[in-house]
Amino acid sequence: MNAINTRLSIHAQMRMRTMFTSAVVSPTRKLAPAMAREYFGTDGVRGIVGEFLTPDLVEKLGKAVALWSGRGRVFVGRDTRSSGPELEEALARGVVAAGGSAVLAGILPTPAVALLALDIGAVISASHNPPEYNGVKLFDREGQKLTDDMEEQIEALLDADGPGGGEIDRVEVATDSYFEHITERFGSDLSHLKIGVDCANGAYSEIAPEAFRSLGADVTAIGVDPDGTNINVGCGATDLRALQETVTGNGLDLGVAFDGDGDRMLAVDAKGSVVDGDQIVAILALHLKVDRVAVTVMSNLGLHRLLQEHGIDVVTTPVGDRYVLDALRKTEGVLGGEQSGHIIYLRDHVTGDGLASALLLCDAVRGTTLEDAAAQMPRFPQVKENLPLSGKTLPASLDEAVARLNDELNGAARVLVRPSGTEPVVRLLAEAATEFEARELCASIAALVKRELG
Repeated sequence: MNAINTRLSIHAQMRMRTMFTSAVVSPTRKLAPAMAREYFGTDGVRGIVGEFLTPDLVEKLGKAVALWSGRGRVFVGRDTRSSGPELEEALARGVVAAGGSAVLAGILPTPAVALLALDIGAVISASHNPPEYNGVKLFDREGQKLTDDMEEQIEALLDADGPGGGEIDRVEVATDSYFEHITERFGSDLSHLKIGVDCANGAYSEIAPEAFRSLGADVTAIGVDPDGTNINVGCGATDLRALQETVTGNGLDLGVAFDGDGDRMLAVDAKGSVVDGDQIVAILALHLKVDRVAVTVMSNLGLHRLLQEHGIDVVTTPVGDRYVLDALRKTEGVLGGEQSGHIIYLRDHVTGDGLASALLLCDAVRGTTLEDAAAQMPRFPQVKENLPLSGKTLPASLDEAVARLNDELNGAARVLVRPSGTEPVVRLLAEAATEFEARELCASIAALVKRELG
């Protein structure tokens, strides 16, 4: 099909992309958080299907984004949720109504859509959320997530009329193109490795195990039987217990787990201990010898200390991988990530990629163990709690109280209170030198939040 012919060589299109903007910000700053939008959250539009997220809303989004892009070509992928096909068709109807072209690729991980985006890339997915959720993530023609301003402009077009006359095309070559790019650009000889791979019954269920096998690894795969209702259920990066049992029960060297759409990756070592996104970033930063790393406010203080000891500059952003990406572009960095497992390496890529990150991690621990590599980073105990939140913002009085408390802690410990961008909750984090202190601190801040929210 003509619309996709020029997209088959991902490396060729990467050479034509400008990876970084010319603007550079000071590497010592924290980037400002986003303004609230009505539908878009931290990572696209997301909600429970049939409640917040309906085919009608998704069709309007398809029309709005196609109008916003100049009636362009929208490359569409989805994860394995049972609601995916219906929402995919709804999005396509909206694109057609706007006079655009919807190119439907079927089940495809989010990073593949970013790499193959035409005028727009769209993913029907709710990422790490349970099966009853779904959503829409959007990328521009460079494979970059949209800015807050862009999302506001799209929201303003939700009720606009479209000229009609668009078209729908379907492609089956996207998976092969993505597979070739990732294994060639991020793979290495893994014939020494026995690895567990948990695909969360999601978009990586076929691709990831085959990628490791093609590089010589001895693979034990779980979470590779999607039925539309089991994505992220008792498996994947949101629940590592099955992977831990697989690794320890089969004497494997390590295990990696993805979330449902493939943009997150966490690991477990041979003893079954969890290696989180902060530790993975630390391992990769030292292995790849980068001079700058972008992380979010959730990152462990131990990561900051390790990177500073090695002379690596740290840029801190609000929560959300798109803010990490934005910071990397503005500071000409290549490595960043979130504790939750969004790992971003912008050599030969445009966004975070679970499979690429897992392959880099396997190469980084060659000649050692994942346990020893992860031990390089000291970890401050963190205690987290979620509380119900009816709106999208927190009262100013609560923000002020949290700021005063952090001033009093003076860097010896810290608290973080933020509304979730993907769920109706407020997320609490307390970090201190000991587990006891962190729990006490979290209990105190939880009581404060409950008082302030009534």
